[in-house]
Amino acid sequence: QVQLVESGGGLVQTGGSLRLSCAASGGTFRLAVMGWYRQAPGKQRDLVAGIMSGGGTLYADSVKGRFTISRDVAKNTVYLQMNSLKPEDTAVYYCAFTYGSIRYSDGIPYWGKGTLVTVSS
Repeated sequence: QVQLVESGGGLVQTGGSLRLSCAASGGTFRLAVMGWYRQAPGKQRDLVAGIMSGGGTLYADSVKGRFTISRDVAKNTVYLQMNSLKPEDTAVYYCAFTYGSIRYSDGIPYWGKGTLVTVSS
């Protein structure tokens, strides 16, 4: 059973930065596709960024150039560096772990509990 523990959320002003971390245990991290989703109040959960087992990355258009996803295989940890934050980035951010596609949330078997990011204007 894979367990994911997120950290790093909080309150930040517009234009500020935060780094989210997600530590994984119980799975084969080096083979996993990892990602970050977010869900704002009253909205669906959307993919923010993903990183493949080989290191390739993908991003939502709304965060390209501002967010960077990375992984440390030695630490079984994935990161999301968020810069130039905007109020519309406010959401609960969820770490996701799969051996399949990161693009479709319905097929992702393992999720963290989420960490809240609030960007004040």
